[in-house]
Amino acid sequence: MQVERTNVSDLLIDALPDGSRVITDPKSETVFALNATAGAAWDACGVPTNPSQVAREMQRSLTAAVSEEVALDAILQLQEKNLVTITDSPALTTRRQLVASLAAVALPLVVSLTVAEQKAHASTAKSTPKGPTPPKPTPLPIRF
Repeated sequence: MQVERTNVSDLLIDALPDGSRVITDPKSETVFALNATAGAAWDACGVPTNPSQVAREMQRSLTAAVSEEVALDAILQLQEKNLVTITDSPALTTRRQLVASLAAVALPLVVSLTVAEQKAHASTAKSTPKGPTPPKPTPLPIRF
């Protein structure tokens, strides 16, 4: 099995100090949030590679034991979001079986939201941008 990133030139990638990543796809207006474990897998897929090599690179990056199963779970999540492609793929363990066998390291997590979903969430959460609070609008008089 060979794994590599897809459409990297089209993506905006922000590496955060904790090892997590925020990846924005301007074409689909989607933002992907990768925790440190998934971020380490993403980094490991910078060149064509395989799950064993991804696990080794993740171990170096996370300074923790990372099994090939954890690496494969991260790869599968990245593939679900079209951030990596897998070629020459033999029959894969089901995700449920894979997650049941995981231990030691934090599970990889890849989350995505479209810009529209983010705006809707911000609206319902009553998020406001940082800075001075804008003045409240003056109510209009009611005329009958």
